[in-house]
Amino acid sequence: MKQKIYTLGLITTSAIVIGGLLKINHWPGAAYFLILGIVMLVLVFLPLALRNHYRTEGERKNLLLYIVTWVTGFVVFGGMLFKTMHWPGAGIALTISLPFPYVVFLPVFLVSTSRDKNFDINNTVAVLCLLAAVSIFSALLALNVSKEKINDSMELSASYNRLEKVLDELPAPAGKAAVMNKYNDLLMIVDDYQNRIFTTDGITEQQWIDDPWSLKRPETADFVNKALITGKGKNSTLDLRLQTGLGDLVSELENSAPNEKIAGNVPLIFNYMETPGNKFGWTENNLIVSPGVWSVIYLDGLETTLKLLRAAGAGYIATD
Repeated sequence: MKQKIYTLGLITTSAIVIGGLLKINHWPGAAYFLILGIVMLVLVFLPLALRNHYRTEGERKNLLLYIVTWVTGFVVFGGMLFKTMHWPGAGIALTISLPFPYVVFLPVFLVSTSRDKNFDINNTVAVLCLLAAVSIFSALLALNVSKEKINDSMELSASYNRLEKVLDELPAPAGKAAVMNKYNDLLMIVDDYQNRIFTTDGITEQQWIDDPWSLKRPETADFVNKALITGKGKNSTLDLRLQTGLGDLVSELENSAPNEKIAGNVPLIFNYMETPGNKFGWTENNLIVSPGVWSVIYLDGLETTLKLLRAAGAGYIATD
């Protein structure tokens, strides 16, 4: 039985190591190896190894410790997997998994081993060192994944700006259609929002275009973007012109037969949804409770989308 467990452990470890190497180098197949390795570790290897050790133990005591050990492994490695794969809820999973060994496993371990007079204190030291290593690894994992996500998000604006240059070369739409006017009004508001954020950080729009890293990076910026807060103290409020303008655009599109389909897809296209119970909700979630750099990136994407829709509506882009 031990030989089979050792072989299974070797296969499981190999799958995780291979998956980790593939993930680091962004090679295909990383997800399959990581998921296979961690699932085998948590659902096959750990239960078999703990069960075998429990049965071979002379008095078969400390059953609770074995159960808690498996649950801890499930939570910790599950959190790592979610964070590595960028799955929904990864942040919550990792937040739970980091303190879990200290809050749940360690107390049970200390109580269980304190009853054994022959227990070696070196084992306790080894367990504490192992927990510290797991915490450090998890923290580094979170920092590394977050850094990659931040770098990728900073590159988005460069792509948006390149596309905007092409769209700006198109002739101004002829006529004074109401929908076209709404697009133009919203583009002016977007420009004003961005300029206010740039001013707050002491840079110009051209500096941002030339180097997106000229704004404070998300990990160093304030969590609340104050550029769009008007007034002071009790008189302070949020600038809702963009939120109101998007709502007006939706209404205008709904009243325009050729644009009814676009109106129905606005929540997906603009990441816009009305919040009847909280009139500040959309602005607050997208532009206030966010570092300024991510607000600018969102506004760059919104600006590009508005210009694309305006160009399609003017007939510069072929549509079905």
